[in-house]
Amino acid sequence: MVNLKASVLAPIIEALPRRIGVLGGTFDPVHIGHLRGGLEVAEMMGLDELRLTPNARPPHRDTPQVSAHDRLAMVECAVAGVATLVVDARELQRDKPSYTIDTLELMRAEMAADDQLFLLLGWDAFCGLPTWHRWEELLQHCHILVLQRPDADSEPPDALRNLLAARSVSDPLALKGASGQIAFVWQTPLAVSATQIRQLLASGKSVRFLVPDAVLAYIDAHGLYRASN
Repeated sequence: MVNLKASVLAPIIEALPRRIGVLGGTFDPVHIGHLRGGLEVAEMMGLDELRLTPNARPPHRDTPQVSAHDRLAMVECAVAGVATLVVDARELQRDKPSYTIDTLELMRAEMAADDQLFLLLGWDAFCGLPTWHRWEELLQHCHILVLQRPDADSEPPDALRNLLAARSVSDPLALKGASGQIAFVWQTPLAVSATQIRQLLASGKSVRFLVPDAVLAYIDAHGLYRASN
């Protein structure tokens, strides 16, 4: 017999809003700075997942040195076995420049209205926002987490000052709603860059411990970034 009283009184359990982070980049190649910084933010913010999103044709950067296929494969190698870090390849499937606003619109359309979407940006990228395609619309779809190192002492451009005054929140854990706010996250400095790694590889030097072992194995197996490339 069905216990009608129990079924009527049973609480309605609603799914909690999901918390999704997005970290884009050329990942040419992906390295420990990307991965460690992303993982720190994912853990601090309690993200359900952090999506590493390789760019296909970044509008504001030089063309990546290796193919989209290889860059995607290296990111997949890097995050294998790390539950919170996932790969989102949608930008590589579009035959046009990788505009962040397009990616955020697509992601938001796939999410529930109260799910939170966080765009992770380094300080330099954040300061360059006024040059981005439809940059004023970004906060309609996400919160922005600015990853700022303690040694970053540059000032934001004038175009961002009013935005920061109106939208910034001092505590990243206090971000409310699905989108619309900005918070700063202090990062442990890691003196590593993709440019440095490419230069080391081109000169025949080791990049051990600058990239995950699986990424290094992929680079070696495919002869990437060598002087002959």
